[in-house]
Amino acid sequence: MKRLLIVAACLLSLQIVKARSLPLIDSPLRSNHGSFQVNTPRDTNFVIPLNSYSASIFKLRLDSIRNEVPLDYNDYVQNYIDIYTRHKEEMSHVLGLAKYYFPIYEKIFHETGIPDEIKYLSVIESKLDPNAVSRVGATGPWQFMATTAKMYGLNMDSYVDDRRDPIRASYAAAAYLKDAYQEFGDWLLAIASYNCGKSNVEHAIEKAGAMDFWSIRQYLPAETRNYVPAYIAMSYVMNYAAKHNITADNWSFSAHTDTVFVDKFVSLSNVAKALNVDINDLSLLNPAYKRQIVNGTTAAPRRMILPHADQRNFTALYNALNNIDAPVVVQPQVIPATTAVNLVNIPVSTKPVGTKTPDYYIVKPGETLENIAADYGLDVREIKAWNHLQTGKAVAGTRLKLNPFAKVSRG
Repeated sequence: MKRLLIVAACLLSLQIVKARSLPLIDSPLRSNHGSFQVNTPRDTNFVIPLNSYSASIFKLRLDSIRNEVPLDYNDYVQNYIDIYTRHKEEMSHVLGLAKYYFPIYEKIFHETGIPDEIKYLSVIESKLDPNAVSRVGATGPWQFMATTAKMYGLNMDSYVDDRRDPIRASYAAAAYLKDAYQEFGDWLLAIASYNCGKSNVEHAIEKAGAMDFWSIRQYLPAETRNYVPAYIAMSYVMNYAAKHNITADNWSFSAHTDTVFVDKFVSLSNVAKALNVDINDLSLLNPAYKRQIVNGTTAAPRRMILPHADQRNFTALYNALNNIDAPVVVQPQVIPATTAVNLVNIPVSTKPVGTKTPDYYIVKPGETLENIAADYGLDVREIKAWNHLQTGKAVAGTRLKLNPFAKVSRG
């Protein structure tokens, strides 16, 4: 009898070793900016078998955090739970960023009637990086393409890209998701449409003759088939990170911030000096401003987020916000070094690097406003507004203002 028990124990140990030695799937989570986007061209069907006890624990945990969005548990979801919990360093970084970004999302979602838990979708999209740019040009924490962004009220010009603004982009994401939910009546289908578009979900519904994600999954684009399981898995990991020995990194500075609205052009660099903070930190709080200049006007004030100011810095801050002692100099676009740039949208300049933008410019024969704007990193609309032009024509000999702060010269 003792011998039989020893043999049985050996066999059980062998089964455990075999189960643990099964190869993991290759991570399909690859993108240009290191986000958790699901960009695999194939379906991920191979999964590690779990014993019923382990599976029931994951299911119970998902059930415990479920609110309005269904958090179904299956092998596809488990696949992504395994992937995310192995990437502890990246998840620690995300948890640290979430301390700042999630309260913003939660407030906006509460205001617009979107389930709180959809905030985890931004982790899948961008890893909470406001400067993230995908290989196809999707930008910001919610990864909007330019066309969709404009449809939902986000502005993009030579000074601003609202897709990078966590507040404005979150309102746009909420509007899109609400539209999708009203059409499909299912949050998982709304989430799927955020990845592949409403028309692809509509076609999948027609083919499947059903109105739930798991029934239409096989008819969706390959990336979207994995997108929803990835979202569910991220919801799990963000709630149960501690169970997998994942702890949050510290935010680089206090998440306590102040908001001001400015009605003039204000340099982030001048404000950073006034507050004695790193310009990179201030830029991270205000990622939408491409030139590190807040382009506020009396008609359209712009929001600026500031780290909570020490009372001793109030005078210097007041001066910086009102351009006292340190006037704003309009610079070419400032692109963060870590951002993958979509070169198609960057004007190509024929001027040497470091060429200063003059206050005024005399149009030469054969030149166009487009040429002049590209040469000095400006926008045609800006040149037209500063010079009160009704058309886009550039007449040779015309004296154009290229700096809105240029002093009027006579003679």
